[in-house]
Amino acid sequence: MIVLGIETTCDETAAALVERKDNGRGRILANIVLSQIADHAAFGGVVPEIAARAHAEALDLLISRAMREADCGFDKIDGVAAAAGPGLIGGVIVGLTTAKAIALVRDKPLIAVNHLEAHALTARLIDYVPFPYLLFLASGGHTQIVAVRGVGDYVRLGTTLDDAVGEAFDKTAKLLGLGYPGGPQVEQEARKGNAARFALPRPMAGRADCDFSFSGLKTALRLEAEKVAPLTDQDVADLCAAFQQAVVDVVADRLRQGLRMFRDRFGMPSSLVAAGGVAANESIRGAMSGIAFEHGTVLVVPPPELCTDNGAMIAWAGAERLALGLTDGLDFSPRARWPLSEVAKPAPAAPAATAKPAPRSLATPLAPPRGGAAAPAEAKSPPVPDDGAKGG
Repeated sequence: MIVLGIETTCDETAAALVERKDNGRGRILANIVLSQIADHAAFGGVVPEIAARAHAEALDLLISRAMREADCGFDKIDGVAAAAGPGLIGGVIVGLTTAKAIALVRDKPLIAVNHLEAHALTARLIDYVPFPYLLFLASGGHTQIVAVRGVGDYVRLGTTLDDAVGEAFDKTAKLLGLGYPGGPQVEQEARKGNAARFALPRPMAGRADCDFSFSGLKTALRLEAEKVAPLTDQDVADLCAAFQQAVVDVVADRLRQGLRMFRDRFGMPSSLVAAGGVAANESIRGAMSGIAFEHGTVLVVPPPELCTDNGAMIAWAGAERLALGLTDGLDFSPRARWPLSEVAKPAPAAPAATAKPAPRSLATPLAPPRGGAAAPAEAKSPPVPDDGAKGG
């Protein structure tokens, strides 16, 4: 099947077409992303109104470009998937409304995709990772450790109690006078710095759970910066190196605990998967690779262009759900908040009948009447508290 995917939850406008083969493997036919970094850089962060307007202006052109690149017309697609949340509500409305219009006019199924689920399933697009696996989702809006047991079947093992790790990188960059987005800037400066010069805390390290906290680390960095102000270029590099090393150590500690919790509850994971923009950080990747090796599994990280927000991950999540018969109505509402725990999963298969079917008579219809009984309601995972609205 071929699915069109639309992503507009934050500051990237994206459209893609992805093919899911009968054996479950995927192939990207087109993946077009338009970044809005230049539009928001002057403000040091994403301005929701500017983002929504930029999505509305660019989305139709991006969809047309993706269709041309894939050499695919609307008649050849099997479904339309759009990120329906969590995210900045103005942008979510733009993408979901566009997907509804295409689905209605072209008579195609609509799949309203949870943005976090799309990140969670991307590894299956590139490597066909089997379930179950442990996911480390780290972005500007979310930091979670999740057991991925199947499509729509997620158990959150840990989350941040305050700032997301990507948000901590961005705020550190802003404090030190670096550009936006902050993650790549801090990483670049850290390569030139001495991480041992400043003693920063490792919040939550050693705890029995696998939650995160980064607000105290940011405060400690600010206090160290104030001690040596005015800052030289070397001061900035050393502070970035110390901050990044603290984050790496915290992530390593929390993932070790997460893997232990996963093994105790669900058995051995097939892999450790990283997703989200922070997964592009080379130091964090290196630490995760060592942790996976320690615990007898492998690390799977999508390429950088699939770690940040993109349409291919939305299209793939839509294809995974469509393959299971999971579609949505045109009345589906966009959501600023949408925890993974509230994502619908496939209903359990009905038990096989033990009695033999009655002989068919002339009065027995060969097929149910059109517009017959409604399908059973989809089962949902038990509610679990989750992070707030997405920011990246």
